[in-house]
Amino acid sequence: MADKQEAKQKAKETKEETKPWIRRFGRIGYMSQGIVYALIGVLALLAALHVGGDTTDTGGMLQKLAGMPFGNVLLWLIGIGLIGYVCWDAILAIKDPNKEGNGNRTKGIIIRIGYGVSTVIYASIAFNALRFAATNQGSGGGSEQSLTAKLLTYPFGQWLVAAVGLIIIGYGIYEFFSGVSGSFMNRFKTAEMNKHEKRAARQAGRIGLISRGIVFGIVGFFFVLTAIQSDPDEAKGLDGALAEVSQQPYGRWLLAIVSVGFILFGVYSIIRGRYESMSFGKNA
Repeated sequence: MADKQEAKQKAKETKEETKPWIRRFGRIGYMSQGIVYALIGVLALLAALHVGGDTTDTGGMLQKLAGMPFGNVLLWLIGIGLIGYVCWDAILAIKDPNKEGNGNRTKGIIIRIGYGVSTVIYASIAFNALRFAATNQGSGGGSEQSLTAKLLTYPFGQWLVAAVGLIIIGYGIYEFFSGVSGSFMNRFKTAEMNKHEKRAARQAGRIGLISRGIVFGIVGFFFVLTAIQSDPDEAKGLDGALAEVSQQPYGRWLLAIVSVGFILFGVYSIIRGRYESMSFGKNA
């Protein structure tokens, strides 16, 4: 009996010892996420200003990096860093250590599903970054069409595609209102931040989350449209959503605003990596 208790205690201690490493890996992941979005924003802004670049998604951005000097090194860093983000997202989906549902079971389940979807998406991005880094080349585009085409072949495939679209729309709405209300600041250990860091996090987060929420809403809409029409070609990712923005009246200026929002979301994610309040275990 004593041996069993001792073994349990040792297992618990080992678990507690690993938690800080998981959280640190997660912090690096947030920073990697920030770099990814900042680069997408820069490329889209250049397209909006007609000085080079184009509207692209994560796959297109990674492909461009693969062909740049020292791009290979950056791809390795992004890929490895995003593995940390994936680990932390998986923990948020399974354990909900931050209790984001605030006692509301339905809200908590929806948020955890969102983190689960995010885990899959960023695992794919990390895999592609490491694959591009290893092969020094990449094949871009078509990931959304491939995903929806596969889903549409399954029983109730149209419902699955519609569900994915609604989850993306829901998460976009959540991010939009989080940006509008400024509630995202509750995630930060503000006591450790000086006034300049707080201001930068608040402004970058507000504009960045609103921009990403709008784009996610557009992406989700196209997934739902795909389900209704049962046509994988209707599916669009970030690149398609940004292209759609650019085709609206005053689209060039709208694209520039959204692009700046993505760059600021990148800044927000980098600050979040440094000051995120991670309550999973001790010594966050």
